[in-house]
Amino acid sequence: MYRIGHGYDVHRLSENRRLVLGGVEIPFPKGLLGHSDADVLLHAVADALLGAAAIGDIGCLFPDTDESFKDADSLELLHAVAVKLKTSGYTISNIDATVIAQRPKLRQYIDVMRRNIARACSVTVEQISVKATTEEGLGFTGEGEGIAAHAVCIIY
Repeated sequence: MYRIGHGYDVHRLSENRRLVLGGVEIPFPKGLLGHSDADVLLHAVADALLGAAAIGDIGCLFPDTDESFKDADSLELLHAVAVKLKTSGYTISNIDATVIAQRPKLRQYIDVMRRNIARACSVTVEQISVKATTEEGLGFTGEGEGIAAHAVCIIY
């Protein structure tokens, strides 16, 4: 039986933080504020996978009240999610994700993001799609206050 999952995450941009998206550190004057590395793309992907399997969300698995996850590498968290899916009897068919950010432009990083996600999930890069878009200056992402990401997946 095929199962579909959807994930969404958003983090505020902040001074004195690294900007990490899809496991790639991107040169930018601000980074995303959060308990872990605040990688909105990987968090959305993890939540899509967990939702498809109906086994919780990343907040349940990796709570921000647990200091062991402080500044955690979200690629490691995503890998743990993929292992949890596999041990629960699920296989990832594909993942499709979109990052919503006015700046920085992300095109040059997309292929590395796809490879990082594929590696963390033990799938081929052909099973992973990552896109980036702006909101034409509208809303909190368009005004440069934060970055958001949506992800959908199919598992079986």
